[in-house]
Amino acid sequence: MKERINQITVSPTMSILAALRRMDEVGYKLLLLRDGEIFLGLLSVGDIQRAIIKNVDMSAPISTILRKEFLTCSDTLTREEIKREFLRACSVFMPILTQDNRLVDVAFWDEFFPSEYVAVRDKLGLPVVIMAGGVGSRLQPLTNVIPKPLVPLGKKTMIETIMDRFLSVDCSRFLVSVNYKANLLRYYFEHESTLRYDISFFQETKPMGTAGSLSLIKDQLKSTFFVSNCDSLIDQGFDEILAYHRSNSNELTIVSALKHVRLAYGSLHTGDDGLLKRLEEKPEFVFKVNTGVYILEPSVLADIHEGEFLNMTDLIDRLLSRNSRIGCFPVSEGSWIDIGSWAEYQSVLESGDFNG
Repeated sequence: MKERINQITVSPTMSILAALRRMDEVGYKLLLLRDGEIFLGLLSVGDIQRAIIKNVDMSAPISTILRKEFLTCSDTLTREEIKREFLRACSVFMPILTQDNRLVDVAFWDEFFPSEYVAVRDKLGLPVVIMAGGVGSRLQPLTNVIPKPLVPLGKKTMIETIMDRFLSVDCSRFLVSVNYKANLLRYYFEHESTLRYDISFFQETKPMGTAGSLSLIKDQLKSTFFVSNCDSLIDQGFDEILAYHRSNSNELTIVSALKHVRLAYGSLHTGDDGLLKRLEEKPEFVFKVNTGVYILEPSVLADIHEGEFLNMTDLIDRLLSRNSRIGCFPVSEGSWIDIGSWAEYQSVLESGDFNG
């Protein structure tokens, strides 16, 4: 237990970026701050995401983004009372404090509830469009035999693994764009005995890009909807992404992942005269990258013309040109898995991360 508490405990002077990495390392989206026995606060991934959205410097200490209110338990509570607090807060762990704010213990969700008990998320009930018509060239020669959506991940296929994550928020209506080896994909779902999805396919007669095929189902999308590539897994509450999308009145929201890149060389900063101003040894850069998961309003469909080839990036450029509100909801690097290449696919199979 002590080791588990130490894993989630960080210093208030730790940088925001380092805290996000710690969350990926320990598998918790919540960290505990303390000074010796004194409890200082809790840092959630939501706190970090709000900071990223506001373009806060990721090298800033986490103490600069802490909220003033925290979910804690008194050491006078019984086990049943702590259990009720868990259900009310839906938190992965709860610090147990004395009256003078000393940390005496940490209660973890999985110690109070059986493994099959899952906290209930908001039921969204929105349609999900999955782009499954691509050739999957990065996974050849496997995709020479089967389409990428049917590539196995454990006991499921790639597309089922993606759909099951949407099922957790009651998004069970799936519209699947097909082209390459479409008959195999249709056959699989027609004969899948444990089918839990309301799934319909729409056929591209020619390659239409990652957004162009949406023109084929304009009449079926009358409300906010998700779009996902068929090789992108997100470990993030879709209800939280939707809340951000709606609270900002976005027409389109991109789920973006932070990608860390460390330069293997010293970076030289010089002035106009070529004289060295500063030497930065092996600097690290942080980028927001497109995960291929989106939330769209049906109004964007007017910007997609019938039968045209259009990638999602082209649609986004088109929307930007008319000053549409496009948001970027950030997730950590460890909360996004791109399973479209051999290296990533093998890495995921070895780690078993797709079961999360």
